[in-house]
Amino acid sequence: MGSKETLQEGKADEALAQGAPAPAPIQYATMAFCIIGIVGTLMVYAVLQERIMTMPYGEEGVHFSASLFIVLINRVITCTTAAATTVVRKEDIRPAAPLYCYVLVSLSNVVATTCQYEALKYVSFPVQTLAKCAKMIPVMVWGLIILGKRYNSKDYLLTLVVTLGCAVFMGTGATKSKRAKAGGSDSIYGLMLMCGYLGFDGFTSTFQEKLFKNYKMSTSNQILYVTLSSSCFALFGLLSAGQLFPALAFVTKYPECLREMLMLSVAATLSQNFISFTVKRFGALFFATVMTTRQLLSILLSCMLFAHPITWSQWGGTAMVFGSLYYKAFAGKSKDSSSSTSSDASKASAIGALPTGSGGNGQP
Repeated sequence: MGSKETLQEGKADEALAQGAPAPAPIQYATMAFCIIGIVGTLMVYAVLQERIMTMPYGEEGVHFSASLFIVLINRVITCTTAAATTVVRKEDIRPAAPLYCYVLVSLSNVVATTCQYEALKYVSFPVQTLAKCAKMIPVMVWGLIILGKRYNSKDYLLTLVVTLGCAVFMGTGATKSKRAKAGGSDSIYGLMLMCGYLGFDGFTSTFQEKLFKNYKMSTSNQILYVTLSSSCFALFGLLSAGQLFPALAFVTKYPECLREMLMLSVAATLSQNFISFTVKRFGALFFATVMTTRQLLSILLSCMLFAHPITWSQWGGTAMVFGSLYYKAFAGKSKDSSSSTSSDASKASAIGALPTGSGGNGQP
């Protein structure tokens, strides 16, 4: 009798070790931990991003303008974290793909991130966040070009609804950033920057997916070399534009600005750990739902903290966009979802670790 019980206990332990579902209370507690971690860190990232790029510093009311300096600090911290992770896990630190592959991802990511930060000088944060929801459009285009993917009529219909929702939001209320000049065409320039963000960010995520499919590489390996390249690009851009030393002088005079940049970078890095854990534990569907909720909450929080006026018709456009995104997330329980989960997990972990404000899945 005793040996039979021991055998059953051994089988139970073996099942748990092989990834059997945890008891319901533990499962729910872990879900709550993931939701709070992702939403909390990315909302801190969003608030700090808007504060740094749109609000004045000091009694003089001076604005920080060197977006690439934020990118540099962010990428240096992420690169250091990825290097430490690679060493601790005893992974191969050598490049798993030709260096030009990392450089291509890095360049597109730096341009996308810079466009995202610069856009906040001209359009409000709710406009920027809602525009990011249209990322599926360039992702589908790049998917067709780079990966030869095919999409069904439902995908195109959802894309159309999201686009219409964005158009309703932008055409029926205020879109300008508080930092933008009265009159003029600042909003149009800001929207052009967001189009640049969407195009380059869509290329980044699609090419990352291609790298994961074509080369045997860990997430840390890709993050390490992409962010190392991004740090070099950001530093070169700052030096070329003559912005490095003015940016250093600014954060020296206003140290609270530097503290907020460091907090932003730490929040972005922490969010990637939550993202990676969540996708591996609960899958891409749960993660997509959490991220959609996070974007909606970020808009609400921004409206409360920075007093952005939003009309009822703009809320209608917002409902169209997020209704489509939630439908897309829950429609993910299709026949082919199981075959794409591992790819999505790798992609989510990697893209999230290159914060573009969402980018991708992190993005922020």
